[in-house]
Amino acid sequence: MRQATVFSRLVLIPLAALAVAIPTAQAQAQTQDIRLNRTIETLDRGEATFGIFNGDFSLANARSLANSGLDFVLIDMEHGPWSSETLQAFLLGMTDRAAIVRNGHLQMATTPIVRVPQNGREMLDFIVKQALDMGAFGIMFPFINNREEAIHAVASMRYPRPRGSDIAEPHGWRGRSPGVATWFWGISGGEYFRRADVWPLNPEGELLAAIQIETPQAVENIEEIITVPGVGAIFIGPLDLATQMGFGDQTGHPDVEEAIQTVLASCLAHNVPCGLTTGAGNVEERIRQGFRFVTVGGAGGITPGTAEALSRGMSAAGRR
Repeated sequence: MRQATVFSRLVLIPLAALAVAIPTAQAQAQTQDIRLNRTIETLDRGEATFGIFNGDFSLANARSLANSGLDFVLIDMEHGPWSSETLQAFLLGMTDRAAIVRNGHLQMATTPIVRVPQNGREMLDFIVKQALDMGAFGIMFPFINNREEAIHAVASMRYPRPRGSDIAEPHGWRGRSPGVATWFWGISGGEYFRRADVWPLNPEGELLAAIQIETPQAVENIEEIITVPGVGAIFIGPLDLATQMGFGDQTGHPDVEEAIQTVLASCLAHNVPCGLTTGAGNVEERIRQGFRFVTVGGAGGITPGTAEALSRGMSAAGRR
């Protein structure tokens, strides 16, 4: 009996993908003319974006985050267990069919981005491939320390470009089998191949490669990391950075703040969105400093503190 139950669970998830993600004909037609990744769309306009780290993979939480007013959700499978099936169910839970019909297009209000478990020096490409094949619109890579690791990160997200492409490098290593992703995105396989590339290297790309800076080595190498074609955003991890610098949990230590400002200055010079963790007490200051890819809460969902930080951040960014 238990085997039958497990089998039914494995079968029902793909069937749910068909039932939930099939778009209307109107949405399919308008998808050709609209970005699917709203976070990229917002960053491309030069505006600040706001998200949350999430470790609660329940369907109820997926529905809540999909209509939260956040720009993106970082699905944290670095410190939570990696499971492609759990990811698939969570992404389907974020699909708002009523919004598709109401808006007449397939763009999600909140962009799902997966933080993968491997560090830069490990680069387990199969995890990146599986996360994207489930339908993720971006990958966050922890502990990237140098240019070689950043190149590998971007390459793991890309399909090889057609011959003659002027954006063929970094050469992509992703294998082609995006059946679930095409259902989730609501587009054909050929259209997915065209659009499933990294922005801003590919101006029409719908995938965001977010590189985490969490060590003194990464800060020292920020110029060589940030100039890798295909890096879409830089995200500073203050707690890990402070720990790696020998200051424990003293994220406010002057040396840690100096390192943060070094990374931010490089991002501003190269017009690459820069992010870090914030809260209601400092989000306005961080937005004024030039951060454009920030989190406003942790794994507790949309708490009162998260809602307050989001409201203050939006106001400081001129989005309300």
